[in-house]
Amino acid sequence: MLDFTGIWSAVRLTLELATVTTIVLLVIGTPVAWWLARSKARFKEVVATVVALPLVLPPTVLGFYLLLALGPEGPGGAIASLFGGRSLAFTFEGLVIGSVIYSMPFVVQPIRNAFQAIGDGPMEIAATLRASPLDAFWSVAVPLARPGFLTGAVLGFAHTIGEFGVVLMIGGNIPGETRVLSVAIYDYVETLQWTHAHVLAGGMLAFAFIVILAVLLIEKRIGRSTP
Repeated sequence: MLDFTGIWSAVRLTLELATVTTIVLLVIGTPVAWWLARSKARFKEVVATVVALPLVLPPTVLGFYLLLALGPEGPGGAIASLFGGRSLAFTFEGLVIGSVIYSMPFVVQPIRNAFQAIGDGPMEIAATLRASPLDAFWSVAVPLARPGFLTGAVLGFAHTIGEFGVVLMIGGNIPGETRVLSVAIYDYVETLQWTHAHVLAGGMLAFAFIVILAVLLIEKRIGRSTP
């Protein structure tokens, strides 16, 4: 018999984590992407490399260092102590921090590409109309880069949904607190609850198909709208 309570708890927590992570990534990733797209600093690509590190680092390596950073002896412990806690590891807040770092390149890169595709022309025209740099950014650059924002949001959300190694390392398997979908599937397989594993794995497979299809349709639409 299916444990609908356990399944829904994992689904709800995963959706909450993906939503919060995507919002945070859009807020902090947009200025990073803008700087990477427009800056002429010599160390720009060094920063871009740091942002892209999660693409090649094994999740367990990133999860290990995040566990140290979020633990009682790391900065996370100092921050948690301000609110009466001992550690940010094995908490929802810790999962958000880890997810933001792990999914950063999937949001920053599409937005950076969109900003670079704009070129200097529209911004120069806005400047001749006496628009301030900030006003030009919001009224010109952001609307023109909307497809990049959409792609980045979809990829960031989907990547967070599918996380396993990082969230397991820093969150463990606490029902209702850190037990997300990928960890729940692993747990069900370990305990030979194949029906539960099939339900969740099948749902994630369908979700992955929809995400990839959505990204391809976005790219196709962008291609049609590009002169």
